Amino acid sequence: MGHREHKRHRYSLRIGVITVSSTRSEENDESGRILMEEIERNSHRICEYAVVKDDKIEILATLFKFLRGCDAVIVNGGTGISSRDVSYESIAPNFDKELNGFGEVFRRVSYDEIGTAAMMSRATAGVISGKLVFVTPGSPNAVRTASRLIFSEIEHMWYEVHKEANT
Repeated sequence: MGHREHKRHRYSLRIGVITVSSTRSEENDESGRILMEEIERNSHRICEYAVVKDDKIEILATLFKFLRGCDAVIVNGGTGISSRDVSYESIAPNFDKELNGFGEVFRRVSYDEIGTAAMMSRATAGVISGKLVFVTPGSPNAVRTASRLIFSEIEHMWYEVHKEANT
């Protein structure tokens, strides 16, 4: 079956949103708001939402709590190269399967938008216990870019992760 045929599968997924930031709150979290609007616009459901500090334990505790009831989780923020950016270090070692292509494509598209600064992003994605996890930069523009990529393939990804159960 070709990739176009796989895309015919439709699922309404339960998606959690975690914003990682030491300065944002639920009241001023523009990136989290954008993600939640995109989730609903793409006929999925918001499962959980939280803003957490740039702290490995807090990030992981929230992620694993969300994974119990969500089909996918999008983490935004903490993917840069400063000492406080710890989302990648927190999450990537827990992937059962890492989807390197997500980060590669994200950086390629970002390069067209922001130039060479795109190489500083450590955006990534993977699968943890059969659930999709995306880790994106936290700026509103980066979240919009990531959303275009995520929602163009998330249902196909979900199918691929669960196709043995579907056959």
